[in-house]
Amino acid sequence: MGSVSHAAMISSSKLSYGGGISYNKYKNPQLRTSAVSLRNWRASSRNRGVLAAQIGNKEIDFSDPDWKTKYQRDFESRFNIPHITDVFPDADPIPSTFCLKMRTPVMEDFAGGYPSDEEWHGYINNSDRVLLKVIHYSSPTSAGAECIDPNCSWVEQWVHRAGPREKIYFKPEEVKAAIVTCGGLCPGLNDVIRQIVITLEIYGVKKIVGIPFGYRGFSDEGLSEMPLSRKVVQNVHLSGGSLLGVSRGGPSVSDIVDSMEERGINMLFVLGGNGTHAGANAIHDECRRRRMRVAVVGVPKTIDNDILMMDKTFGFDTAVEEAQRAINSAYIEAHSAYHGIGIVKLMGRNSGFIAMHASLASGQIDICLIPEVPFHLHGPLGVLRHLKFLIETKGSAVLCVAEGAGQVWPFDETEVEFPKFFVLVELGVEFIVDRKGAL
Repeated sequence: MGSVSHAAMISSSKLSYGGGISYNKYKNPQLRTSAVSLRNWRASSRNRGVLAAQIGNKEIDFSDPDWKTKYQRDFESRFNIPHITDVFPDADPIPSTFCLKMRTPVMEDFAGGYPSDEEWHGYINNSDRVLLKVIHYSSPTSAGAECIDPNCSWVEQWVHRAGPREKIYFKPEEVKAAIVTCGGLCPGLNDVIRQIVITLEIYGVKKIVGIPFGYRGFSDEGLSEMPLSRKVVQNVHLSGGSLLGVSRGGPSVSDIVDSMEERGINMLFVLGGNGTHAGANAIHDECRRRRMRVAVVGVPKTIDNDILMMDKTFGFDTAVEEAQRAINSAYIEAHSAYHGIGIVKLMGRNSGFIAMHASLASGQIDICLIPEVPFHLHGPLGVLRHLKFLIETKGSAVLCVAEGAGQVWPFDETEVEFPKFFVLVELGVEFIVDRKGAL
């Protein structure tokens, strides 16, 4: 997706091209490079003076007295939010129709102009910023320290504040908004669809449709768009899945934009993950290239809770709650067997939030392995040594493993089968279970 997506945050009420979709600092290739580079820097800087570091694709020269300013400028540019006025400088704003004091939709004919809360001071100023990191680490050796230079200098990183703006750039009566859900299912999809529809109606938007089965719905002639309204979505949050259906893949970006132009869609809400937002980014770029007055709004969908600048993504709480069942089953079976070991593998390809929170919530996990924390199998501080200790002292053990745990660790060929093979061989256990049952 590049260094930053052009999809907009759902909570930004400017209804423009803009919006900063936030990122997982490990999932994004550029930021993953930064994390690896910083780990290498920490390991090597203890024995020598470090004058520069590779952050993403750029090298920072710490001998430059202005390196902080340059770093902050680069950060701002990577997280810059595009706006409709970038393409249409003469676009005229109108007072926002989103009324914080009045939660009912505005009048259909907008008699007397557009109601506004401008005197109530309930809107977000465009210049408002939120500090991304609030801890000033004094040393690279501090727990959880994320330092840019060897001295762990304080560098401010500001991101845009989300919320309703006083001015908008689309007249609600001229908007045709479309919602599409792509990729796999995620708990909370229907809640998001419902809230988008209700919020759009509060703005005064009357034409709202759902695109069935992901991007495929833009090209498949057998799939018709679904009219949406508060009445349609009122109780949809009580059901699982997606009201609109999901699918992976779809037509070309050009075909999608052609379909949007033909249908008169000038506001697109895209719910999905990495691939989906790469598509949303490409749709946005194609709309800009054609100089189409279209807003592309990205809503990140991931139960992994691995999106930078977001406290919690939808579906995460449900995932942690459901993980308790697997952990409890593994615990019971492991502790009922002689030298039993229970292993629960949870989702988390690049982050261990589900595994960590589920382990803490259950109170039944002895070892939790997540991608963010490197570990070793062998040696005095290895996982197997600790497992052996647990078997000798407790008689059983339960592990919770995020699926991406250990990916930064150089595996040996003999260690690829961990834990199914090595646990059995080295510990001599007679019974081991995972969430699929006994092995």
